[in-house]
Amino acid sequence: MVSAHGGVPAQAQAEVSLLSLPSALLGRVWPAERAVVGLRVCKQLRCDLIASCTSIVLVQSAGAEFDASRVSAFFRRLPEHLKVALTWKVGDGAKRLLGVVGECKGLGHLNLGDNLIGAEGARKLAQSLGECTALAHLALNNNDIGAEGTGLLAQMLGEWKALAHLNLSNNAIGAEGVRKLARVLGKCTALAHLDMGLNRIGDEGAGLLADVLGQSKTLAHLNLKGNLIRAEGAGRLAKVLGYCKALAHLDFSDNGLGDEGAGELAVILVDCQALAHLDLRD
Repeated sequence: MVSAHGGVPAQAQAEVSLLSLPSALLGRVWPAERAVVGLRVCKQLRCDLIASCTSIVLVQSAGAEFDASRVSAFFRRLPEHLKVALTWKVGDGAKRLLGVVGECKGLGHLNLGDNLIGAEGARKLAQSLGECTALAHLALNNNDIGAEGTGLLAQMLGEWKALAHLNLSNNAIGAEGVRKLARVLGKCTALAHLDMGLNRIGDEGAGLLADVLGQSKTLAHLNLKGNLIRAEGAGRLAKVLGYCKALAHLDFSDNGLGDEGAGELAVILVDCQALAHLDLRD
């Protein structure tokens, strides 16, 4: 839904959908016999508005019906210069969106968190996003994509050169999923925010991440909360995170690090001059 707010009193202010203007609203603005003409005017205004924008935010309305053909057609009409942010959190509607979201060539920000798309959904999404080279923000938290889905997405990560924010938290990725991700993560040279919390990657997964994260010059935010990483994995990460000079936020909470693991990570404080937040709580 593309939305706009008019200058009406706060108590009367309402959100107006420019994709399908409600007939009730049309009736308030135009007489019944002129409603069709009014709708055409609104559609033209919508086209003019989009043409003059440099960015646009699309949010799925709660309870709104999903029409794949209409959404696909709308995406195709968007100018390629337009930077699009899309949030979709409506279960089955989100899953049906996966096959058409790639029609939006200017897609820069995609939030599909909390939709349980699974490995099959990850496959459809990876296929659909193949030409979305402007993608900079991808949030897929709480989607149960597992190691299989992570591997399918990993095949596309190297194509998204602008990717700066990746949220894969709570997806049951495990060490095997990290192995597949690590093979291409080094190609994401713009990556600044990586959220891998609650994925049970263990010491093995931590070691695999350590092999690639130490090469990053842009990583500023790393969340590895609740991943069953003990002193061994913490030690391997500590050896390389000191080279991440941009690192400002590190969350290692709920890992059962103990004094030994916490001590291993504490030494990076000397080298990470930008570090402002370090969470080692159990």
